[in-house]
Amino acid sequence: MINSFPSIKRRLKPKQSPDTPGQTNAQTASFELKRNDKYYAWLFLGPSLLALSIFVFYPMLRTLYLSFFLTNSFGEPTVFVGFRNYLNLLTTKSYLASLQATGIYVVGVTVFTIIGGLLLAATANQRVRGIELFRTMFTSTMGVSVSVSAIFWLFMFNPSVGLLNKVAVWLHLPAINWLTEPHWAMVAIIMTSVWMHLGFTFLIFFGALQAVPKTLYDAADVAGASRRYQFFHITLPMISPTLFFVAVITLISAFKSFGLIDLMTAGGPTNATNLLVYRIYQDAFVDGNYALASTESIILAIIIAAITVIQFKLLAKRVHY
Repeated sequence: MINSFPSIKRRLKPKQSPDTPGQTNAQTASFELKRNDKYYAWLFLGPSLLALSIFVFYPMLRTLYLSFFLTNSFGEPTVFVGFRNYLNLLTTKSYLASLQATGIYVVGVTVFTIIGGLLLAATANQRVRGIELFRTMFTSTMGVSVSVSAIFWLFMFNPSVGLLNKVAVWLHLPAINWLTEPHWAMVAIIMTSVWMHLGFTFLIFFGALQAVPKTLYDAADVAGASRRYQFFHITLPMISPTLFFVAVITLISAFKSFGLIDLMTAGGPTNATNLLVYRIYQDAFVDGNYALASTESIILAIIIAAITVIQFKLLAKRVHY
């Protein structure tokens, strides 16, 4: 019936005007809001991106650029040599020895840190009297700097007044020249690095163990499962994400070790502890060979990236979320 009166139909139809917001105005307001959000995002991310560009991205690209040149003592490129720096470096015996030493160090630190941190966390997770004191002691190494740790362990490894050799003499064992024999020097820095990493690793594992449901262990006790069976079939699968995280972080941290090497052995004796990072420091800031140091830096970055990818490919499949 309304259709019979066009004038009434026109009066009932809503008007789209600037004073009456409709669908078009709502879409415009939503678009303006999203555009403002984008501006705010760039405003907050801008300082971080600027800092990363100056201190991370540019040095990385500059290092890659210098690895294809010969440089003078000021670090300025002089002659383009392409991949010759890489080929020469990978055929140098001293560099291959540093690569081997780094591999031994990284494997030793990663394995013993994970095992030690997991055992300490499992011990601290027990409900016994006074365990809070031991939990505090286990995490105490987190507050110790690299220089203090080096001074402490230099005293421990001292061949004449060091505690380790005094214990060896008391047990009628031969004294060891910890930092002057190539084999024992590597053992010494691995022990020191593991001691420094244990606090953080213990804390992460302890938090993961606290999150494991107690009902799983109660059910295993009712079924008559042994403690060993519970550890390998309940504990490890439940903390596997944390275990994977600690393995990746510890390995990368071991590859970047520098302070302990510089303060305790300076790459010696006979370059037995001259790890890749310390070698980069020597070539760049002691010998002034920036092209060689840049090449070593790129190779180290490729090694760390490759091993990390391998870890994700092999270990991520065993992680239960």
